[in-house]
Amino acid sequence: MDLQNEELKNLIKQTQPPRARLHSHALYSSIKSIADVRTFMETHVFAVWDFMSLLKTLQQGLTCVKVPWVPAGNSAARLINEIVRDEESDLGHDGQTASHFELYRSAMRECGANASSIDAFLNLIRSGCPVTFALDIADAPAGARQFVRTTFSIIGTGELHRIAAAFAFGREDLIPEMFSAIIREMKRDIGGLETFYYYLERHIALDGDDHAPHAHQMVNELCGRSAEKWKEAISATNEALRARIHLWDSLVARGTSPVMTNRKPAEASSLEMFLM
Repeated sequence: MDLQNEELKNLIKQTQPPRARLHSHALYSSIKSIADVRTFMETHVFAVWDFMSLLKTLQQGLTCVKVPWVPAGNSAARLINEIVRDEESDLGHDGQTASHFELYRSAMRECGANASSIDAFLNLIRSGCPVTFALDIADAPAGARQFVRTTFSIIGTGELHRIAAAFAFGREDLIPEMFSAIIREMKRDIGGLETFYYYLERHIALDGDDHAPHAHQMVNELCGRSAEKWKEAISATNEALRARIHLWDSLVARGTSPVMTNRKPAEASSLEMFLM
């Protein structure tokens, strides 16, 4: 990792305990069957979705996405636009262009995971439903609800240095080692998951080589020489890491039973009423 200054080194030091917990989490060795993969994906897909909300918040804050256009006036615009390009319009293993969320959704379809909750959730979001309300109506898994709410509480601060820290050190910096642990345990025993394995391997490569260093640089530029901003960046990072630990804990607590395989949104009538 190319740490540019003492502040970044200190952030890593101050967030090491939850990082260590994540790197050795019991979840990775608990995924032993296709049923386990389905259960994992039916919850994790919500984290894949809310990652894009973190990313687009940063793009809105660091670039100009309005018309008429005006110069953004910062050097982080290129960094965030390059990440957006990869995450929102990457090439899949079939050569087709898609966002990484859409790639993940295809992987769910390929392995037979139930996407009823995430699909209902997206329909609600498209219709203007608030995120918290949509999570409840779509009957998202409890762990996913808590995780997404934490993400949006960080977004809700409106402070780019906090959001960038959660993005950089709660997502981009964390993902290569985390996904490597998942795929290392799974690939030996579980076949028929080509799209999912492609998704994981693509993130390991992109985040390790490009996205994480770009994200580190963004945090460095946004915090600058402000001791207060660095303190707040550490707090946001720890909050994001604890949310991931709780998400993984929720999956381990559910065990290996594919409890969501036949589930539908519990409040379908409420969903229908909202969409009318």
